[in-house]
Amino acid sequence: MDELCWRVEEACLNAWPSPRHLLVHGYLLCMAGGPSKRINSCNPLRGAGDPEAAIFASEAIYADLGRRPIFRVPDIAAQMLPWLERRGYRAIGETRTLYREIKALPEADGSGITVAETPSAAWLAVRDAVSNNDPEAACTFRMVTDAIVLPRAFVSVDGHGDGGAICFGVRDGDLLVIESVAVPSPLRKRGLARRAVMALMRWGAETGAKAACLQVEADNAPAVALYEGIGFERELYRYHYRVRF
Repeated sequence: MDELCWRVEEACLNAWPSPRHLLVHGYLLCMAGGPSKRINSCNPLRGAGDPEAAIFASEAIYADLGRRPIFRVPDIAAQMLPWLERRGYRAIGETRTLYREIKALPEADGSGITVAETPSAAWLAVRDAVSNNDPEAACTFRMVTDAIVLPRAFVSVDGHGDGGAICFGVRDGDLLVIESVAVPSPLRKRGLARRAVMALMRWGAETGAKAACLQVEADNAPAVALYEGIGFERELYRYHYRVRF
């Protein structure tokens, strides 16, 4: 179980890479900018070292950058928790890591579905609109996707001229990581997100993926229901962030 969890954790880091980072005492310190906490936080790696030293070093680096320190704490590597709690850090943003094997995918209507190696302007417009991206956030997202070095696919499903659903995936060996599933509000509850994710999994299977994973905020009930409804019923671990207010 631990081996699978770390395999998925590392694949998720590869699928959402911070273009600006440091290794500090066996921890990945990310400093990409923008609103995403994943790429602006200190993350424990497999076999990470002294948590106290990593916390102090991270605080100093973030202070030099004029940023608030953020620490990401997966259940599988919770050694920072006692030190963070003593220093007044509080928990926010619990996220679930879900997993399923890819096999016997049902045949589906491919009409209106586009799969591309790079995101189109229309794909990015949907992502920016749904995420309420300001110019800095939009720029950071493009930097992140440009930094991906593994096989990737950007999927869009036509919403009859209204933008439709989008998602992207990164294949790390035989594991597909699903990211950035988004649908404009007026088009929700039409099955577009499901079609997008299924199309992405078919791409993954065709290129060698045998399983898929994703990370979803624990309190996002509609998203959790969507993913569980298409087979992501196995939870591997959770993570949360620690910040000081």
